[in-house]
Amino acid sequence: MISPWDRWYSTSCCLCCHVRTGTIILGIWYMLINAVVLLILLSALNDPVQYRYHLTSSELGTDIDVMDDANICIATAISLLMILICGMATYGAYKQHAAWIIPFFCYQIFDFALNTLVAISVVVYPNTVQDYLQQLPGTFPYKEDIMSTNNMCLVFAVLLFIGCILSFKAYLIGCVWNCYRYVSGRGTTEVLVYVTTNDTTLSELIPLNVQGSTATI
Repeated sequence: MISPWDRWYSTSCCLCCHVRTGTIILGIWYMLINAVVLLILLSALNDPVQYRYHLTSSELGTDIDVMDDANICIATAISLLMILICGMATYGAYKQHAAWIIPFFCYQIFDFALNTLVAISVVVYPNTVQDYLQQLPGTFPYKEDIMSTNNMCLVFAVLLFIGCILSFKAYLIGCVWNCYRYVSGRGTTEVLVYVTTNDTTLSELIPLNVQGSTATI
C-alpha cells in the first residue's frame, strides 16, 4: 500500500523544473525580498525624518507613533534571520545537504499556520473586516466603495483571497519537502553504494591474501 507521503512525492515542480532548482529559486527570491526590506529598515534608522516615523494629521487625524527604534531593530533582526535561513536552504539544495533545508521548511509551516489562523479569525469574527477597513487612512483608494459593500461579500472575497494564498503556499511547502526527500534519498543511496563497493573490494582482497600466504608457506 502506497503511503500518502509517497503518493504526493515528485521530483518536478512548476514550469517542469526539478525540485532542487525550484527550492534554489525560491530561496533566492526570499533572500532578495528580505534584503530589500533590510535596506529600507537600515535607511529608516539612518534618516528617520525622510521615512517619517509619524503619520501626519492629514492622513489619520492624529499623530501616531508608527514605528520606533526598538521595533525597527527587531524587524532588522528578523530580516537578517530570514536571509540566513533562506541562504541555508539555497546552499542545502545546491550542495545536496538535507539538514540545511529543514529551517526554511519549518518557517514555511509557521507562515502557513499564521495565515490559516487569519482565515479562521475572519470566519469566526466576520466584523473584523469592517473594523480593519475603518482603520485605513482616508486617502486609501476606493475605501468608501469597499465599505459600502455587503459584509458577507467582503468576507467571501477576503476568504477567497486568503484561500488562494494558502493554496500557493501549500504548493511551495510541497516543493521544498520533495526537495528534502530527494536530497535525503540521494545521500542514503550514495552511502549504500559506497559501503557495497567497499565490501566487494574486501571480499576480493581476502582470497588473494590467503593464496599469497599459502604460496609463502
